[in-house]
Amino acid sequence: MSKHIFLIFILFSLLSCNKKSEMIYPQKMDLTESVYSSVTIQPDSLYQAYAIVSGILDKNLVEEGDVVTKDQPIVQIINSAPKLNTQNAKLSMELAQENYQGKDAILSTIKDEISAAILQNQNDSIYFFRQKNIWDQNIGSKAEYDAKQLKYQLSLNNLNLLKSKYIQTKNELETALKQAENIYKTSLIATKDFMVTSMINGKIYALYKNQGEIISTLEPLASIGSASDFVVEMLIDEVDIVKIAVGQKVIISLDAYQGQVFTGKVSKIYPKKDERNQTFMVEALFDKAPEKLFPGLSGEANIVIATKKDVLSIPKDYLIEGSKVKTDDGLESIETGLENMDFVEVLSGITDKTGIYKPQQ
Repeated sequence: MSKHIFLIFILFSLLSCNKKSEMIYPQKMDLTESVYSSVTIQPDSLYQAYAIVSGILDKNLVEEGDVVTKDQPIVQIINSAPKLNTQNAKLSMELAQENYQGKDAILSTIKDEISAAILQNQNDSIYFFRQKNIWDQNIGSKAEYDAKQLKYQLSLNNLNLLKSKYIQTKNELETALKQAENIYKTSLIATKDFMVTSMINGKIYALYKNQGEIISTLEPLASIGSASDFVVEMLIDEVDIVKIAVGQKVIISLDAYQGQVFTGKVSKIYPKKDERNQTFMVEALFDKAPEKLFPGLSGEANIVIATKKDVLSIPKDYLIEGSKVKTDDGLESIETGLENMDFVEVLSGITDKTGIYKPQQ
């Protein structure tokens, strides 16, 4: 054998050994498909508290880390205008009450006028009908009869006018009182608006303003959330979101708890896509949360989509063009099923007796 032929033989042998070392057979295994996501831990019901009025921060009534109850005051804002408006509204309401209900009220005066008009009308009525009886007997003068009739009619008209005046005045005063009461109540609400309160039972996670700073309605004053319940926030790529469903198992690892694995379940899927990063927000709840959690803790998670036992599988890096494998007979098309980061299920095309080769890089 010549030296040249010997070198070709050695090279062929090496290539054959390398080829054999790359060949594997499909194996049966338990396969779990999951969707990967980064993780951020946040308190449940987390929200930012805003003022609905402008002013100056008088003082923060709580400190960061404090546990608060619903409706507990957390920030006091000062502004003298609402207090003055409230005082003026109270004075107007008291005046309206006095006009409507007081002893010297306008209605009392009209009532006295009505009482006098009733007496006058009764007196005029007596004289008129007495004169009428006489006139019906053809006794007396026509002028005297007409005069008493006119006086009676005028007193009756005056009585009716006073009654109408009483009803109209009563309605006007009652309306004015209700308006004054509403203005006063509104001014009280406006005064309360300068006290920002907590909407939930929770914890103060951040205070953004200090005493003396100007407060606007566009800037948050505090961040408040649950003191005990936390959610796992995950950003899922739009190509995977259709695979996610509420109740699916989530396997979670946190950077703060190296080497520990936690489990949870998908609890909420937000339907609006974030156009900036083409992802959807998905939340999960821990089955058993770590002993200590803080807002902003990060980690990784895998949402379990499906699990199959004892399925024929091959490594994903043995696939060619996504649906073919290299065998001794050449390229074979296969049908794939479940897959994870490393392996893919083989549904048809090859068996566990078929040797396959890893594609050359």
